[in-house]
Amino acid sequence: MAGRRRRFDREEVLDLITRAFWRAGYDATSVADLTRLTGVNPPSLYAAFGDKKALFAEVVERYLRTYGAFAGLALREEPTARAAVERILREAATAYTDPARPRGCLLLSVPELVAHRRAAIDAVEAKIRADVASGVLPATTEAHGLAVFVGATVRGMSGLARDGATREELGHVARAALTAWPAPVP
Repeated sequence: MAGRRRRFDREEVLDLITRAFWRAGYDATSVADLTRLTGVNPPSLYAAFGDKKALFAEVVERYLRTYGAFAGLALREEPTARAAVERILREAATAYTDPARPRGCLLLSVPELVAHRRAAIDAVEAKIRADVASGVLPATTEAHGLAVFVGATVRGMSGLARDGATREELGHVARAALTAWPAPVP
């Protein structure tokens, strides 16, 4: 016997839920809030997504594939760490102030996601270390410290966006941060 077909678009509902967690955070978003927002009754919501913790894990995975994908793409596609970081900062300024979505970054606004934030810093550090190893950056480059600085900059940009900063203001932050980048090896 075939299972009953859901009466809602799962991806559409998941996007609404993603935006709710993004705006208010994990703790401040209740299942009652999510059912009211989506119009999906609690049994159907639980059947489709599991409990709140499982739902939030799916939200984070979806966010990383969609709204937050730009950072990972930059690290994979750009030839150098500086080019990747410049692209991340530029795209963050645009994404974090996009009027069509919540401001800032979901991963940076929810305390429970510290492991994801550390992983992002580790990915930037690995890209910097690769540039040091290949001779693009000086051997004296402090890869970990520079990656933490990049993480702090991105986190600050997210906070500023949540507080109402404009794309142009975040662009100023991005350009200023890049002045701290070590000069490439000639």
